[in-house]
Amino acid sequence: MLLDHLLSLTIFVPLAGTGLLLFIDGGRKALLRGIALGTSLITLGLSYLLFLGFRPNAEFQFVEEAPWIPGYGISYLVGLDGISLLLIILTTFLVPLAILSSYKAITEKVKGFMAALLVMETGILGVFAALDLFLFYIFWEAMLIPMVFLIGIWGGERRLYASIKFLLFTMLGSLLMLVAIIALYNQGYAELGRFTTSYLDLRQISLSPATQTWMFLAFGLSFAIKIPMFPLHTWLPDAHVEAPTAGSVLLAGVLLKLGGFGFLRYCLPLFPLAVERFAPLMVALAAIAIIYGALLAFAQTDMKKLVAYSSVSHMGYVVLGIFALTLQSVTGGLLQMINHGLTTGALFLLVGMLYERTHTREIAHYGGVAQLLPKFSAIFLITVLASIGLPGLNGFVSEFLIILGSYPTQPVGAIVAALGVILSAVYLLWLVQRVFYGMPSKQLKAIAEKEGKMPSDLSRREWAVLLPIVAMMIWIGVYPRPLVSRIEPSVQALVSEYRAATEVAAEDFAETLGNNGEN
Repeated sequence: MLLDHLLSLTIFVPLAGTGLLLFIDGGRKALLRGIALGTSLITLGLSYLLFLGFRPNAEFQFVEEAPWIPGYGISYLVGLDGISLLLIILTTFLVPLAILSSYKAITEKVKGFMAALLVMETGILGVFAALDLFLFYIFWEAMLIPMVFLIGIWGGERRLYASIKFLLFTMLGSLLMLVAIIALYNQGYAELGRFTTSYLDLRQISLSPATQTWMFLAFGLSFAIKIPMFPLHTWLPDAHVEAPTAGSVLLAGVLLKLGGFGFLRYCLPLFPLAVERFAPLMVALAAIAIIYGALLAFAQTDMKKLVAYSSVSHMGYVVLGIFALTLQSVTGGLLQMINHGLTTGALFLLVGMLYERTHTREIAHYGGVAQLLPKFSAIFLITVLASIGLPGLNGFVSEFLIILGSYPTQPVGAIVAALGVILSAVYLLWLVQRVFYGMPSKQLKAIAEKEGKMPSDLSRREWAVLLPIVAMMIWIGVYPRPLVSRIEPSVQALVSEYRAATEVAAEDFAETLGNNGEN
């Protein structure tokens, strides 16, 4: 019986763990951490059962529906396809690692910190699984609140500024999306004769090109802020720099993917004519983000800010892949979301571990770290190589698919993406050269003298955090088929539906022109 509600269990187990934390005394930090980690591992196990039980086809699976507010056509409706499945797996994979990484870094208000992580996990999983637009919006808003608290309470010196900026950007997009959902709700009633917020119902209605344009802009702005696309990216570096390491891992690893998921789940199926109209602009903005983010990353002196701008650049590949609108490019864009979550999440973990040892993120303060921390340095180098797309590691698979799939429809975008791969190699390998090679800097020696010892290499807890990510990088790079086979049917159906809608619109337009000519 429980297996009939496997998806709902996966979504709400973290929330149940949060409820359990409330009954534990705040001073029992080890118990609080253990409960949070155990809850997240149970959620990971449940999501793995979803992965094993998923059949590679384009249908929604594990669908659950129950009336919620029946008078307004609102229901609790959740389900998975190949697009949402892998993002749920990514979320449940990263949350336990984020919790485990915070054991040493977070020593105050541990109960609130762990509760925020678990509540955010439920919100994120709900966003990926929701098939009712009202339910989707509730989860969308719910997962933002914990991140605001994570930055604002456990962040750095400018945490209040960063958290308020993050809140203002995201709330602006969310409110416009709410207006569009209400308009879509009313349009659904006009065509279907009943109130409904079901995504499965609303994707059947026909919208005029003008209506699609306005709704695409409203939904798209919210998703573009979340990715974040140029020029709506300015909140991201501040949020990353001020957030605690666990917050940065989930922000880069999962929250940025909500924007790409939104474009795939809602904009392409619901507003195909608007997508066709704005695709060249979106590709141009993606190309700008790839180069702009890379150049800004190259100019940074703070390691965490460098990784943040690297995120702007690498998420540009996601947007390019989606709006090139071929099977290979969209598949690559979705894989890039997974791979970026792993590699960039790992980079933030590594920078956080280095900061815990030296209390500085300034690149100029380092040098010769490989002599002191050889194992740590090896993991860092593997992660960098994965991020720049070295064949045999996960980043290569997605970037290759994006460039290959984009070239037939967006050749300039594909060329810019190839140039971006070169630039990412430049700034990341230069980072490795400055931090890890040469002689240890005077600042690093001074820190060691102050602490009374040189920084230690990876602990068992840190190995437990990093090894699963490295294993995933290698596995996806060598054998991506288990992921691709689950993605492709859903992506194929999505791209085919988009093409059919635009072809019908083109035929109608040609027929209208012909009739006008006869008249």
